[in-house]
Amino acid sequence: MTAPPPLPGVFADLAPLLDHWGYAAVGGALFLEDFGVPVPGETVLIAASVYAGAGRLNIVVVALIAFLAAICGDNVGYAIGRFGGHRLVTRYGRYVLLTPERVARAEGFFARHGGKVVTVARFVEGLRQANGIIAGLSEMPWPRFLAFNMLGAALWVGTWVTLGALAGDHIGTLYPAVQRYELYVLAAAAVVLAALVARHLRRRRTAPASPPPPPPAPAPTRDDQDTPA
Repeated sequence: MTAPPPLPGVFADLAPLLDHWGYAAVGGALFLEDFGVPVPGETVLIAASVYAGAGRLNIVVVALIAFLAAICGDNVGYAIGRFGGHRLVTRYGRYVLLTPERVARAEGFFARHGGKVVTVARFVEGLRQANGIIAGLSEMPWPRFLAFNMLGAALWVGTWVTLGALAGDHIGTLYPAVQRYELYVLAAAAVVLAALVARHLRRRRTAPASPPPPPPAPAPTRDDQDTPA
């Protein structure tokens, strides 16, 4: 069996976990992460995919376990939100970074965009962990949630498994390059976000004010009532 490549950076801390637990580490980490438990599920998935690219794990098994674990974890979150309600999230949400303010903002965004949020939530840190809970709180129909959730899981798992497997033995070369350009990518994202916020604020300032409501019609006087038609 081919020896796994040395994992650089934060991935190196996961090597003993993968060496000892293998596929169970992938399934357990993704399952727990997807209903709010703060574990590095995505990082474990990428590291396992790199191992698979080097022949240490089976890439098909990694992808299948990751897909099923992600769906099951999100459905646990959905059940927590749907049946536990706001009372449970308000009481325990702070332990998984779900403050009432964040939940309220997320629910408003979720109500406007629905299925699109469920699909892309996998790729957004923070939203990935809270996605199922917020869908349950918003009382999104479960069949609709499940369909979009499966689509998002397939895209997310497929993306990272493919990239990790292609990296394979080259991860030691690719990782420093990613780190080198990461700051530029984050800076560009910050500039784009600032531009969007500035445009939104400018539109709010220049939007015409709504006209005041017309004054109420005066009540008929006694003289009006006595006037013959």
